Amino acid sequence: MALVFVYGTLTDAETAASVLPAFEYRGRATLRGLHRVDGHYPTVGPGGETAGRLLETDNLDDLDRYEGVADGLYVRLAVPMATGDGTVEVYVGDPDRLGVDVDWPGEAAFPECVRSYVASGEVRVARDDGPAGAGAPR
Repeated sequence: MALVFVYGTLTDAETAASVLPAFEYRGRATLRGLHRVDGHYPTVGPGGETAGRLLETDNLDDLDRYEGVADGLYVRLAVPMATGDGTVEVYVGDPDRLGVDVDWPGEAAFPECVRSYVASGEVRVARDDGPAGAGAPR
């Protein structure tokens, strides 16, 4: 099972159920080091924080299709937990394709710039206080 930080359309249980045959929300979380930016679809950019939910599923292929990973609309990467006990998958959208003003540091292509920024150690996912199973289980 994979843990995924969701911060946009997949925070809604009905939308997630339309994409995934099985999932469960595992509480609220904060993505530190990346802030939410709204365009055609939500994405994140360097700096700040983003509120979201942790979603657990064994259907990453379905999520990759939904997020357009094969077409380069989003990239999926593993982000460390703030506690140091594992990673969480996060989808980051291409700012040019989503119509948002986000500048990723570096001269490489978008996916490499995102991976380099996350690898710098500035980005972490932290569980928020509250019930571990907050949200509608599926």
